[in-house]
Amino acid sequence: MLNEMVFRSEDVPAADRLSYWAERLEQTHAPMHLSSDHSDDFRATQRVLDLGAVSVWPATIPQVVMRRTPRLIRQSDPELYHLSFVVGGTGAGRWDDHEVVYQPSDLVINDSSLPWEIRGDRAPVTTVGAEIPKALLPLPRGGARRTVPRRMTTRSGIGALLAQFLLRLSADTTPYRPSDGPRLGTVLTDLVIALFAHALETDSALPPDTRRRTLMLRIKRFVHEHLHDPGLSPAVIAAAHHISVSYLHRLFQHEEATVASWIRLRRLEAARRDLTDPALRSAPIHALAARRGFSCAADFSRAFRNAYGTPPKDYRRHALTAGKSTPG
Repeated sequence: MLNEMVFRSEDVPAADRLSYWAERLEQTHAPMHLSSDHSDDFRATQRVLDLGAVSVWPATIPQVVMRRTPRLIRQSDPELYHLSFVVGGTGAGRWDDHEVVYQPSDLVINDSSLPWEIRGDRAPVTTVGAEIPKALLPLPRGGARRTVPRRMTTRSGIGALLAQFLLRLSADTTPYRPSDGPRLGTVLTDLVIALFAHALETDSALPPDTRRRTLMLRIKRFVHEHLHDPGLSPAVIAAAHHISVSYLHRLFQHEEATVASWIRLRRLEAARRDLTDPALRSAPIHALAARRGFSCAADFSRAFRNAYGTPPKDYRRHALTAGKSTPG
């Protein structure tokens, strides 16, 4: 699994918990002042995932007011952007130019070089935070960074991609090795660069490699969302992303398969998962195949056997029998 540390305010005496949490946030982001209605018994948790130059930290924090003042900025500025994907709870943020109210599914963006105040409601706020050094974000300096929105949606577009990445990564880090951390950090940084550039309408300023990786993330998500469509093809994918089919094929030169082969692999993987799902044990195999875009049952059976060395019927029977015999 990834290198990960867990911190709980309850690990220190109740009287020290708020100051302890201020120290935690100083280590995670930047020095700030904290106050809370729960200062006598401040109960907060934080997991810090090591992604190399960047970090991700899911946290649950009770009602609190966090302030980053000009004086604190003069004393210490780590030159970081902080992004908080709000999973639960509500609150408000105030900067020198405006104030925003945030709620679940919002992305709140902070800059360690600017004064701000974040207020959480009395209900605990659960977030997935990300810390990214500004040096990794090739965006315009000066006034342009002040125009980065303080609250952005994650319900569509690049924001949705970023939210999905943060949620899935923080939900389960066991499939990854510690050496995967910097690679995942690169993916996260590229998504944030693309999100900021989209907001600032400076996509042309993105490095070519970043543009390519971000486009590939969009394309792969599109494929996963349309696996059910038998008509999914390189031409359909290219048209949906406003690129030529030849450019799409060039993008996939960096992948393990051609476009068509990659689609087929993803369909087979999805169908294989369906075959091992006890909730779908009564569904006909041809229906599961059609659900993943295989319009011909014979084609599916042949492709599945070539990929996994056994017919789908036998694979399903073995998987479900093994699952039944495993102690609960």
